[in-house]
Amino acid sequence: MISLNFMTGEDPLSLDRIRAVLTRLEDTIIFGLIERAQFGHNPRIYQKGAFKELSDLGFSGSWLEWFLKETETFHAKARSPDELPFTTGLPEPVLPPLSFPKILFPNNINANPSILSFYTRAIVPRITHRSTLALAAQKRAKGIIGDDEFEDDGNYGSSATLDIEVLQSISKRVHYGKFVSESKFMSDPAAFIPHIIKPNREALEKLITKPEVERKLLIRLQKKAATYAQDVQVHPDADLSNGIGVANGSGKLSGASAKIDVDGVVDLYESYIIPLTKEVEVDYLLHRLDGLSQDEIDALLDPSKRKAED
Repeated sequence: MISLNFMTGEDPLSLDRIRAVLTRLEDTIIFGLIERAQFGHNPRIYQKGAFKELSDLGFSGSWLEWFLKETETFHAKARSPDELPFTTGLPEPVLPPLSFPKILFPNNINANPSILSFYTRAIVPRITHRSTLALAAQKRAKGIIGDDEFEDDGNYGSSATLDIEVLQSISKRVHYGKFVSESKFMSDPAAFIPHIIKPNREALEKLITKPEVERKLLIRLQKKAATYAQDVQVHPDADLSNGIGVANGSGKLSGASAKIDVDGVVDLYESYIIPLTKEVEVDYLLHRLDGLSQDEIDALLDPSKRKAED
């Protein structure tokens, strides 16, 4: 899992540093989706109470929710400061916590329920569509027809394992919006504070939104997904003297059909990740002054006092 090292002494609120993490997370998410796309939809693993085996254990949630709880119970024993769990009632870390520098303003913002919902309802059915059609054809060839021919290939463990990897990566990507908001807020508190004192979501969103940055992000995602989704095949006689992965002009380096719906990856960001990240960023800003005295707010508005405190 991609993460920042908060103990290096580097500025954790450097936008360049944050963007580097977000860019690496793009790769993690894309590769995770490609791996998940090779299995069927397997909608049973998202249905509460669908597995008697879990009910017998006293667990009433879905197979994926059980997987999340078991996985996060283990991860919680060595919890990372920039990760939020999907489940509750987790154990405390085994080792004493490190003395991380204070970075974010205290908050309880957790968008994971929304992430889990849109991922299981909208993303998984789309990225597994090709596998589902191939599975149906195989089942029909064996005489299995009707409802039983679609969606379920029985790979519940593998599907849930990959789902968790993707979910945790998307969660980290979305909640890094808090770091973006804190960085932008501290760079110019006076621009934000009036819209926080008199809550104005629209004004705050305009302050944090960079349409050109979003446009370039989506273009980069499309190119990455299109590239990573290919099986590159190299002819034994191909000339690679110009570098690995560069064709010699003879057409001997070719790509197979895409392993994932590339437009689906872009839509994941455009329709879900980016809008939800903005919601997290604005929610964080709306609570940025909670509990502060007027003197503390005035200090934020006065650059000279702020520098003295720093």
